[in-house]
Amino acid sequence: MEKLTVLTIALNEEMNIAPCLESVRWADEIIVVDSGSTDRTVEQARRYTSQVFSVEWQSYGAARNFGLSHATGDWILWLDADERVTPELAGEIKQILERDDRRIAGYAIARRAYFLGRWIKHCGWYPSRVVRLFRKQHGKFSESRVHEKLELHGETEPTRSDLLHFTDPNLHRYLIKFNKYTSLGADDLYEAGRRFRYSDVILRPVFQFFKMYLVRRGFLDGMPGFILCALSSAYVFAKYAKLWEREQNTHA
Repeated sequence: MEKLTVLTIALNEEMNIAPCLESVRWADEIIVVDSGSTDRTVEQARRYTSQVFSVEWQSYGAARNFGLSHATGDWILWLDADERVTPELAGEIKQILERDDRRIAGYAIARRAYFLGRWIKHCGWYPSRVVRLFRKQHGKFSESRVHEKLELHGETEPTRSDLLHFTDPNLHRYLIKFNKYTSLGADDLYEAGRRFRYSDVILRPVFQFFKMYLVRRGFLDGMPGFILCALSSAYVFAKYAKLWEREQNTHA
């Protein structure tokens, strides 16, 4: 059977890291890249692996690539600290490793997100497949500050089983991430040469809400769905407003 490395990055995730790693303790290797946690994240992670690295923060992609450079597995399963591998998905992954189909470079896994006390089944959040299991020699991560992407060379297939994502148990947690991610997103846009247009804050947020709430039927997810769609629209507005602010500060 091919060897599997599980890779996750963390910052102040003491409430999540143990359940995450517990769900993959059957893996051949677990690597945790910590970016300066001030809580018990590192202590909790070391209960499951000796491969816990503390690095200076650069970007999400850079942190994952650092972990990838230390992985010895033939296959990589990358997770966020607030995600869990179900027994069904674990069994399917083991079958994939045993089968070792050389035609396939990666497997796209659907994430089931739990938001404000409800499993979100619409809004474009589900199934929202992402390649999370891949051959190490076929992929690496983009170096973007936020929403890094796996750059994979080769064919992919979907899995049958889902990955559980326990995102944002309350609005306070969501809004902390909201502020951080919109700032990082604006920085990525600016450094990519993107410049602000008024349509970015007038049309884009409206389109985002319309797409998620009506086209992708977010209304079927009740009040949590409505809040998610509204906040996603505000996210777009804030990111481009911060891009405008970045331009003003640069030219001041």
